[in-house]
Amino acid sequence: MSVSRRGLLVAGGAAGMAAAASPALAHGGGRRVRTGFDRLAADGYAELAGQRVGVVTNPTGVTAEVGHIVDVMHADDRVDLIAVFGPEHGFRGTAQAGGSEGRYDDPATGLPVYDTYLKSGRALADIFTASGVDTVVFDIQDVGARFYTYIWTLYDCMVAAALAGKRFMVLDRPNPVTGRAALGPVLDRAFATFVGREPIAQAHGMTVAELARLFNAEFLAEPVALTTVRMSGWRRADFFDATGLPWVPPSPNMPTPDTALVYAGTCLFEGTNLSEGRGTTRPFELLGAEGIDRRWAQAANALELPGVRFREAYFAPTFSKFQGKTVGGVQLHVHDRAAFDPVRTGIGLLVTAKRSWGGFAWRPDNWIDKLTGSAKVRTLIDAGADTDEVVGAWEADLAAFRAVRRAYLAYH
Repeated sequence: MSVSRRGLLVAGGAAGMAAAASPALAHGGGRRVRTGFDRLAADGYAELAGQRVGVVTNPTGVTAEVGHIVDVMHADDRVDLIAVFGPEHGFRGTAQAGGSEGRYDDPATGLPVYDTYLKSGRALADIFTASGVDTVVFDIQDVGARFYTYIWTLYDCMVAAALAGKRFMVLDRPNPVTGRAALGPVLDRAFATFVGREPIAQAHGMTVAELARLFNAEFLAEPVALTTVRMSGWRRADFFDATGLPWVPPSPNMPTPDTALVYAGTCLFEGTNLSEGRGTTRPFELLGAEGIDRRWAQAANALELPGVRFREAYFAPTFSKFQGKTVGGVQLHVHDRAAFDPVRTGIGLLVTAKRSWGGFAWRPDNWIDKLTGSAKVRTLIDAGADTDEVVGAWEADLAAFRAVRRAYLAYH
């Protein structure tokens, strides 16, 4: 067991805190990482003995052999799985962005599936109570960005589990873009939404189990009885392709680890009138709008941002912004992942888009403020600030978050 700075139990059990085992080699020479679920199962589900269990998960909740954990647990007499809770996009992943699957019985297992999307507080606690579970287990692949909603599903479920008097267990998975550093602006609570509940950095550089420990000790008014089951074989400098694990798209527009690599920066274009590449085979790597030409790529390359180059690109989205229309813009080509800074890159692209294309506009609802966590980025860019000036505006807040974050890191 380990104890937070509040003196609260934040992780438990041999499975949660045992030293990482020596990783086996994966196919192709990569290291084999064992996820929290794989370690839980190998231990015979001892941490769940005598508990009625509900699982918060989606299609990414898979074993190394790509069996879904719900199907695996349902077939195993050693665990009493009685419910599933689905987030945005749903448990089986049938819904697009901003959607969910609703309440239904899973055809494969017969288990009741409850919808958690956009539910929080007492309403979500009542769902946990009605389900009859004793322990809520969370197992979803994150991508490392504050505005990717699964970490706030984690947060909301922790809050609700505490209100309902339930145990909460987090099965850890890799941060696919490494856990080396936190980057970008830190949320101002005045701008809190479901794309950012609490003051963490835009690229948090943590795993979901590490975030759960931080949430429990720093943000939850009523901490939950939390157990985290660590991975073995994962190191903070690992990109996803070093893990030997299968990639399952966490959402319809996150098809590959390459998407996750750029997402923490280029998702900012959701807050503009430019396409962020939804409706293409390279979402968040392709950006553009009608009327943009080669000048944007030239301006972006002139910034000499580390680890990335920009190609003049033309594409026709099949849905979302500019559906069926050919637009011009850029494609990001990351040539040095270790040097690449997705948030600085996203800011540089916003600055150069506004300067090189007269049609640039923010979304009328100032969604960019929700994504960046305050009005600073928008107002600085509108005032003519360059990339370094915008990035410099968050350095003090970021340094403070990094100091807090350090206490909850579980891997080297």
